[in-house]
Amino acid sequence: MQSALEKFPNITLEDERVILRPLTESDYENLLPFAVNEKGLWFYSLVRPEGEEGLSNYLYIALAEKAAGREFPFIVFDKKTNEYAGSTRFYDINFLYKTLQLGYTWYGKKFHGTGLNKHCKFLLLQFAFEALKFERVEFRADAKNERSIAAMKSIGCKVDGILRSNMPTMEGNVRRDSIVLSILREEWFDGVKEKLAAKL
Repeated sequence: MQSALEKFPNITLEDERVILRPLTESDYENLLPFAVNEKGLWFYSLVRPEGEEGLSNYLYIALAEKAAGREFPFIVFDKKTNEYAGSTRFYDINFLYKTLQLGYTWYGKKFHGTGLNKHCKFLLLQFAFEALKFERVEFRADAKNERSIAAMKSIGCKVDGILRSNMPTMEGNVRRDSIVLSILREEWFDGVKEKLAAKL
């Protein structure tokens, strides 16, 4: 059975503030300034595009997962500043269950608190619920990542619970607890969409 992502291999999402287009190998140059100059952006991540080698590995993994049909990574372009701002992606895509996760999201420091993330999330959620007609979009974060958790709650996510010690970290033998949040399709249409749109 052909999936919706197979039907739309070059999905580009856009509004008046942002363009989300498929991440490609050539985006190495667009993301390199972040990889070289803003290494603290990925403190809570296992796959860190830090430095030239780290960025190459990050792109290789993201594009391999896309080719396998498990993920769909985007590069984020801020139309307000006319600059590339970061990256985000759909992952753990399950067409049978009509669920996916939205994550691997990061932006350069100058884009934090500018409203860019809400524009991105609106476009991604709209696509997931209205084009793909999925039933659930899930979000996860390190339970200690207060910035990320606050951002997810601000777009309408509800907390499902905590997965204890479910992932390793880059800090040796330390494992992390992950917080799980989600938005359901009926919640999107019953108020989340409207409230998020009002914040744009």
